[in-house]
Amino acid sequence: MKILYSCLSKSWGGMEMLTINAIKQLLNRNYSVELICSADSRIHIEANNLGLIIHPVKAPGYFHPFTSLKISLLIRRNNYDLIHTQASKDLWLLVPALKLAGSSIPLFLTKQVGSFIIKKDFMHRFIYKRVNVVLAISEVIKNNLLETCPLAEDKIIILPNGVNTQKFDAGKVDKEKIREEFNIGEDKIVLGMLARFTPGKGHEEFLSAAVELNTKFDNLIFLIAGEASRGEEEYAEGIKKMVIDLALKNVIFTGFRSDTPEILSAMDIFIFPSHSEAFGIALVEAMSMGIPSVCTNSDGILDIVVDGKTGYLFEKKNEKDLVKQVELLLNSSTKRKEFSLAARTRAVCIYDFEILTDRVLNVYKKVIEQSN
Repeated sequence: MKILYSCLSKSWGGMEMLTINAIKQLLNRNYSVELICSADSRIHIEANNLGLIIHPVKAPGYFHPFTSLKISLLIRRNNYDLIHTQASKDLWLLVPALKLAGSSIPLFLTKQVGSFIIKKDFMHRFIYKRVNVVLAISEVIKNNLLETCPLAEDKIIILPNGVNTQKFDAGKVDKEKIREEFNIGEDKIVLGMLARFTPGKGHEEFLSAAVELNTKFDNLIFLIAGEASRGEEEYAEGIKKMVIDLALKNVIFTGFRSDTPEILSAMDIFIFPSHSEAFGIALVEAMSMGIPSVCTNSDGILDIVVDGKTGYLFEKKNEKDLVKQVELLLNSSTKRKEFSLAARTRAVCIYDFEILTDRVLNVYKKVIEQSN
């Protein structure tokens, strides 16, 4: 099977990283995979460093006839079995390219992020009619697709994002590394969150909850991992100032870390207070590490957490409810152990890269058979 992947994003975040990981998984299975990407983008650089076969193009907007023509020639020349894009914006280049190439090969779209724009006009109907299957990463994204796009329900399959559960395995990580780095004693219970510094991730609720929890427990550490994206530095500084204003002495900011498994291994409870998430890959990574969690009861999080089994859910933006649910775990080491085992089991059985690669390959093969 010969696959052409597409991700023309110029950013570097979850979608772009997942694209690279998906390609690596397919290559590990000895499938031929090539990537269309934006020239000089971060994904271009990362893919090149990994030695992937890449086709960089310039795509400054939705309509770009020259780029579509270039892609059509690529499709004609290389006889791909299918095209899979990770960004709906790419369809505006890929669909015309397939038309120009006279190609009927299947076209797949993975939808990572919801939209509030209704896309049911003539042009969108033309574009989406050419898509064979849309893979939605969560139930909330599936519902959003049905509400906003000209898609029949039978064209949408829920396929979540995955993690490398072999890498995110507490048994293979030195738990003391981070605790020693930040001088966290053995008697401390670490409550952590891992998120980009951007409005809506719930840093405010996390810190407000810390104030109240400190009045009830004297052995807590609050660990915040992550950095601000470009343009969000002011927000990050505001969160750090909030720590000073609230007189919190037991908050640690780690900044950006590439050793995510080690950072997670230092945590006893993972807090996921995000206001809105299509999925929540950091949460799945924490579950894979066997960390019990307390998470908001909204959106894609509801697909991941089993309330009362792998973690507790709390009302979005409600720090009082957050405190209540965290207390349940702090007061029961038995519950923490039970949730830890259940979280790891759920991550391995549902969100492991290998399992999800099997699932997407089965979808590919079924659609190819139906197309022939």
